[in-house]
Amino acid sequence: MHRPVLITSPAIQPVTLAEAKLHLRVDHNDEDTLIESLIRAATEHLDGWTGILGRCLVEQIWRQDHDRFAREMIIPLGPVIAVQSITWRDPAGQLSTVPSGSYDLRTDEAGNAIIRFDADYIFPTNLHESRAIAITFKAGYPTNPGPPAASTVPDPLKVAILLLVGHWYQNREATSSAGMASLPFAVEALIAPYRRMQL
Repeated sequence: MHRPVLITSPAIQPVTLAEAKLHLRVDHNDEDTLIESLIRAATEHLDGWTGILGRCLVEQIWRQDHDRFAREMIIPLGPVIAVQSITWRDPAGQLSTVPSGSYDLRTDEAGNAIIRFDADYIFPTNLHESRAIAITFKAGYPTNPGPPAASTVPDPLKVAILLLVGHWYQNREATSSAGMASLPFAVEALIAPYRRMQL
């Protein structure tokens, strides 16, 4: 299994500019660009393969590559909304698609997404030597289409993002003489139930 590859980034952020400004008690537009950058930074701190949660927030599309087939194949990044396709390459690089009726998307006891192939599905054997199988999937919390489009990310994660935005907005240097112990604890407490369990 290889590192997941981001195909399509989220179209919206988990927290809107208006929500962040309300949290910050900002009633002017002078620092909108700064606040939007803080929202993006806080989101990236939590979101995706490199985020500390090890999960996706707003819906996005990823690809997980494997070298070979197995009856059960793990998708290490969730929550998975849907599998869009499973393809495989032969040694000449020719792509073929696995029929969608030949597998199911399941979730194990730890909440990890698993592709389970039907018992009668015959795995191709003439595979490319590396990254032969590609699972393309949509992950994250589904976006409410609106209008306007809105995030359905759980409130504790939204609050954690707002706390980070507020902290960085008030403390614009790398260090501060102000007490900083309570913020990390609050954020950690909010996000703890959503951390991905190690496989």
